[in-house]
Order: sequence, then C-alpha cells, then structure tokens
Amino acid sequence: MNPSRILVVDDEPQIQRFLKPSLAAAGYEVIEAVNGAEALKFVATQAPDLVILDLGLPDMDGKAIIASLRAWSDIPIVILSARDRESEKIEALDLGADDYIEKPFGIGELTARIRTALRHHGRRDAISSVMDVDDLRIDPIKRLVTRAGEIVHLTPKEYDLLLLLARHAGRVVTHRTLLTSVWGPAHGQDMHYLRVFIGQLRQKIERDPTQPQIVRTEPGVGYRMAEPD
Repeated sequence: MNPSRILVVDDEPQIQRFLKPSLAAAGYEVIEAVNGAEALKFVATQAPDLVILDLGLPDMDGKAIIASLRAWSDIPIVILSARDRESEKIEALDLGADDYIEKPFGIGELTARIRTALRHHGRRDAISSVMDVDDLRIDPIKRLVTRAGEIVHLTPKEYDLLLLLARHAGRVVTHRTLLTSVWGPAHGQDMHYLRVFIGQLRQKIERDPTQPQIVRTEPGVGYRMAEPD
C-alpha cells in the first residue's frame, strides 16, 4: 500500500524542517508549500491525501484557501496555526477544515489528528452501518440507539444531534454547524438551546454525564464525538 501523501503549507522554515522528517518517520510522504498559491496548485496537481495548513501565509489568509478548496475538493484539512482566538477556530472549521491544532504542538497529537482525519474521510459515506462507541450502539438504518443492550429513548432532535456528531466522529463540530443542521439557519446563535440538548443527550448516553466520554466539549468551539470502537 502506498503511503498517504501530506501537503504541508507553512512559510516558517523551522516548521517545515521539523515536520518533514517527523511525518516521514510516521510513514507519510510529504510535499511542501510556502504560500497559498503553491498550496492550491499542489492540491490540484500532486493529489495529496491531506493538507496541513497554517492560517498566516504571505500571500493569502489560510481561511481563503479552505474556502477555495471546499468549492471543489473534500480533501481533509488540518489547521496548524499560532492563532488561538476561538473566532479563528470557529471560522476555519465552519469553512470546512477537519481539525485545528495550535502552535506550539506535539508531533504525537498531530499524527493522531491526521489519522483521525484520514479515517473519517475514508468512511465519510459509511454511516449506514452500525456504529459502536464505548457501550453505545447507533443503528442508522433502524434509527435505533442502545446502551449496554438497552434501548435509549431519544427525541427526534436528540437523535438528529447524535447522528450528526456520529457522522463526524473524531472531529470537532462547531456550535453553529450543529444548530443550523439540526434546527435550521434561524437558530445559528441559540447557544443555550444547544447546551440544554447536549445535556439531555449526555444524561441518556453517557456512563457518567458529569464526566462525558462519548460527546466531549471543545470549549468555546463545539463538540467532538469519540471515535467508534
């Protein structure tokens, strides 16, 4: 099997010098780009399997690259940036990035997020099958959810919320994406509404709702469902 090819888009030489051997040691083939124009060209011509993208590039903002790529490609995009404002994370994720890691970072965390993004991309259309997370089982065909073999009775909105998180298991899903997808565009800012439903959902699916392991909070950004077993 050929190694996954990763495009690293960053204009900091020290980041490139660190990432290329580190990712190669993890079994990936690495392509490098130092600006947005190169990034867009290389995605079109070099067929990478995933993009690691810095937001602060010399010729364009990284968010413009996300928007441009999402107009024609579903390639996984992992943001690696020193920008730590929640608004930056939310905007990048809402534009279509798969994940967001702040600099400074650990290579172990980065490679774990890469593996998750690649797995999610591979099964993006495969949620028609049963999914097991911890002792929770989601059967989309039967619209049936069980925990430790017992049926979990969910309201229609609770089920829709759970299924949306399951479709993006391992990835952070922003508050706005959850609200607009489940309740419609008019509810895009109803944060309290979402917190109430997440709380209700956790009461029904978590072993200990005060220490959730299935639906985890990404503070200020959204929620991330644990990957299936």
